[in-house]
Amino acid sequence: MLDVVIIGAGPGGLSAAARCAVLNLNYQLLEASPNLAKTIFDYQKNKPVMAEPSILPLRSDIAFDAGRREEILDIWESGISSLNVNIRLNARVTAISGIMGAFSIVLESGETLQAKHIVLAIGLQGNPRLLGVDGENSKTVQYTLVDASEFKDEKIVVVGAGDAAIENAIALSSQNEVTIVNRRDEFARAKDGNLQLIRAAIKSGKIKCIYNANAKCISKEANEPPFTFTLKTPDGSIDLSCHRIIARLGAIAPRGFLESFGVGFPNDNPNAIPVLSESYESNIPGLFIIGALAGNPLIKQAMNQGYEVIQTIVGDPVEPADQGLLREKISVLPFGLDVIPTLALFQKRIPFFSVLSSLQFRELMMESQVIFADAKSRFKPGDTLFKKGDFSDSFITVVDGELTIIMDEQNQQSITLTSGQFFGELGLNTGQRRNASARLGEQCVIVETPRRVMVKLINSNEEVKKGLDAAYIVRALQLGFTPSVPFEKLIPVAKQCKLVRFKLGETIFSEGDPADLFYLVRAGSVTLYRQMEQSKGVFNQVRAGEYLGESALMGVAARAFSAQAANNCELVAIDSAVFKQLVQLEPDLIHRFQSEIETRAKSSALKMADTKSLELTDFLLEEGMKEATDLLVINDDLCIGCDNCETACAETHDGTSRFNRAGGKAYASVHVPISCRHCEVPHCMKDCPPDAIKRDPTGEVYIDDTCIGCGNCETNCPYDVIKLAYPAPPKPSLMNWLFFGLGSGPGQNHDSSKTNSPDAKKKAVKCDACRELDSGPACVRACPTGAAIRIEPKQFDALISMKADASK
Repeated sequence: MLDVVIIGAGPGGLSAAARCAVLNLNYQLLEASPNLAKTIFDYQKNKPVMAEPSILPLRSDIAFDAGRREEILDIWESGISSLNVNIRLNARVTAISGIMGAFSIVLESGETLQAKHIVLAIGLQGNPRLLGVDGENSKTVQYTLVDASEFKDEKIVVVGAGDAAIENAIALSSQNEVTIVNRRDEFARAKDGNLQLIRAAIKSGKIKCIYNANAKCISKEANEPPFTFTLKTPDGSIDLSCHRIIARLGAIAPRGFLESFGVGFPNDNPNAIPVLSESYESNIPGLFIIGALAGNPLIKQAMNQGYEVIQTIVGDPVEPADQGLLREKISVLPFGLDVIPTLALFQKRIPFFSVLSSLQFRELMMESQVIFADAKSRFKPGDTLFKKGDFSDSFITVVDGELTIIMDEQNQQSITLTSGQFFGELGLNTGQRRNASARLGEQCVIVETPRRVMVKLINSNEEVKKGLDAAYIVRALQLGFTPSVPFEKLIPVAKQCKLVRFKLGETIFSEGDPADLFYLVRAGSVTLYRQMEQSKGVFNQVRAGEYLGESALMGVAARAFSAQAANNCELVAIDSAVFKQLVQLEPDLIHRFQSEIETRAKSSALKMADTKSLELTDFLLEEGMKEATDLLVINDDLCIGCDNCETACAETHDGTSRFNRAGGKAYASVHVPISCRHCEVPHCMKDCPPDAIKRDPTGEVYIDDTCIGCGNCETNCPYDVIKLAYPAPPKPSLMNWLFFGLGSGPGQNHDSSKTNSPDAKKKAVKCDACRELDSGPACVRACPTGAAIRIEPKQFDALISMKADASK
């Protein structure tokens, strides 16, 4: 009788077996494949393997750190060899039965093992999601890719939208004709670095992409390439001739196998993970589940669990590796509870997080901050958590007490959030300023979660996404129309609204269409225009948090203009029946809204009638106004070309100017130079390895000293406003420059593309809007004629009107 049988030689299984070896237990490690760590073994050659989360300590008897696939496998091979780990390869388990102390494990060979305890560490990758059509098991269809160099001069279709699919497509494209098939309209699940790579490859034509497509059928000749792979799309079927299909559709839990011996699940969702205790024990005593199958796919987490579960089995349990970090986070609370009961209390009080397993919730809490408002705490009752207009984007969940959300301080418009409610869902989709302030109440307990953590959770958990979508509509109705109506009363009204999505360039409605729906913009932006004889007369842009199509609520029969998605956007569609229900809940709404609509209608009519205004609006949108939060504009009628602005910029930033005054484009004397737009969702932030690009609460996007000069931000910026530059040499004293000509003098910009120092390294530089100067941007202050100005989105209309009037 074995003490432990460990099934699966991935990171978790290897770590569990290593712990058994150190403790001299009678154990057996079983692996169905001919190689240990099959998931990592099946990675592409030389694929980087990360050791995340970086703050989590590693607890294992075998080593692990970030490195290449081959390095990791070599280290593990060496580790289990030195410990003489008892491993059997090609030993697939087909059945499990029995109870703790007397489990039977049946192998595919027919052999049966007896064990007191079982550790399941089989992961998910051994059960890949198939294409779901006839021919999915043909020899030319594969679900992994180890060495892309094996294939040359082939037409290859990669199906999938995650990191594995993108990495495969990029690697194969160097010597093959590659098409990637995305079942949706974007690569929402990919890491930022991979997202930029695939976008660049598609834009350059190196890889062809077909969006919103699914497999329909594979021709009967699939075993003899080339064959035909047929896709179904909203516009009909597409036939692709190819030699090979690489399907990277993720993996599914082997639920049928687990249920065959009694493992329980919380619901019928096929993506649900088994019900587990805090010590990873399933509903079957003595049978433990760790790693990806337990909801923790990261290597370091799985290895820690492998170590911890063996300690539990031998009766010497250790705290989870994250316990100390979590205990420190909750130390501010007055509940007097340790980690496990505190997290259980949080999940009980926050229905939004109750759908997560305890292990998933621990992972989320590791990345979050716990805040308690008390007279003796760092945060005091009455403190402002964030202000209206701030550029923070964290997600706020109320655990206890009250959090007051203030939309309008002057008119005393506010709502109160209590236990289980949350705020910040708009910020998950946009990079806009906060649309309200938040004030902490007495004994208020909140959880503040970074946007990136929530976005990851939304992309991986359909239940969380549905909950957020539903809650967003309620909150949008409450903040936009009925602030005095409780959240709960708006839920049945919100259920009658729909979330609709449009791709870049797609028409939302056209001039002359029936005016049947009113829209709130949740994400992205929308361009409003009138069709001119030879062009579109763009007169407005509607951003996230704003609305359009309000004529549908006022009895207007037809649209007076057209609306087009300026980028991929998401809208809430509201019909007149829903609006009437909102008016019944808050009668004053009709008067407030009607007055606002009349003002907007007059403004739109004036813009649509003014050709110069339309042309200038279109120009500014093309130059970045559609996503800018701080745009540098120069009035060419006033500019005298003195370049004082550039000189002041260089003198403020160690000799390197952060913008190009003469560069950029102009229209109607409005010149947009090459200077940072401080975008709502900054492109430069998307793939910065050291996370060196930050945003101040006041909006300025800047680069800190941790920049490594990789150039990713320079590549990702669509406005060419970032450059890699060598640091400028120290400026000489005025006397040395004046009398001896040493170095560059005041106003002289050095050549940042060159350096005399062999140790100097280029780093990224960009406009930071002089964020550390109380007096404001140096370029604006140095302009002798007032030609240079910086404007925010709310000032765009005034600029357009002023310049349009001046040009008449």
